[in-house]
Amino acid sequence: MSLEYTFKKNNFEVFIARDGQEALDILKVQLPDIIILDIMMPLVDGYATLDQIKKDERLQHCKVVFLSAKNKESDIEKGLSLGADAYMLKPFSVKKLVEQVNELLSN
Repeated sequence: MSLEYTFKKNNFEVFIARDGQEALDILKVQLPDIIILDIMMPLVDGYATLDQIKKDERLQHCKVVFLSAKNKESDIEKGLSLGADAYMLKPFSVKKLVEQVNELLSN
């Protein structure tokens, strides 16, 4: 079961980007409540994407979850220090990701 299907089934509107640049392009016209980012993306990585999100006043309200295979403590610390609200490691539980998203949105 895909993440897109899972979130749509849970009544989320979902936008998919294949890379960081496409995500930034989508964010020029969409104002989501939460963004799930991988760190290792083509063109613009997750760290640079998050940096651009945090610089945009329209997007500063967005909660950001990193979902990444980068599991070194330094990777996690970097993601959180850049402003991510959560950092989940791959492989991950879809159920836990949905729970994390719901928790962030309820705060």
